[in-house]
Amino acid sequence: MFGNALRTGLTWALIVFSTAAQAHDASSHKSSMNASKDARTEFAFPLPIPGSYELPSIMRAAGGLVLDEKGDSHDLDEILRDRITVLAFIYTRCGDVCPTASLQLSLLQDLAAETPEVANRLRLLSMSFDPDYDTPPVMAQYARIWRSQKRDAPEWQFLTAANRVALTPLLVAYNQSIGPKTDRGLFTTGYYHIFRAFLIDRAGQVRNIYSLDFLDPKLVVTDIETLLLEDKLER
Repeated sequence: MFGNALRTGLTWALIVFSTAAQAHDASSHKSSMNASKDARTEFAFPLPIPGSYELPSIMRAAGGLVLDEKGDSHDLDEILRDRITVLAFIYTRCGDVCPTASLQLSLLQDLAAETPEVANRLRLLSMSFDPDYDTPPVMAQYARIWRSQKRDAPEWQFLTAANRVALTPLLVAYNQSIGPKTDRGLFTTGYYHIFRAFLIDRAGQVRNIYSLDFLDPKLVVTDIETLLLEDKLER
């Protein structure tokens, strides 16, 4: 309950002070959050009708050894089977784009819960690229902040790697480049990175890659519904 209230109350202040915001009950800022939701889900152009366009395969989604929130080891390739997946690379100490991306994924999870066909065929994955800090217990705590409390929401797993040796092949496969922050400033602990989220179909093919600007829940759901319609035509 605390995680849900906190998630609903986070605003752009979380981008600047993400660690402090995670410990703050921001339910009093609900009206500000609603304004943020509206701003992040409005387009200057109408969204296309699901199925009115194609999403060509971009590349094969890679597997690799990952750890879930309980510390159990899995092959990412197995996790990606049978459902449409939105996979995002983040890290919990991030003070810029990651909190915003996690917010958008939380809104996507809530929006998907409104359509059973989407909710039942979708999974969200947040994969950390900071395994030294983001241990399974840390990812479990982070999950409690962001994961939806809606009963019909699609699953959202928070993953990490055992170490950097296990992580590196995944970063290479998904072309996720990162580098340590070296400048002096407020956020000197962490990484420079370009946010990327991957839409992966049930066959393990990457069908879209979202920057933060395009990780909008309504747009992503439209893409998911397009893939679901494609599945029906192929049966």
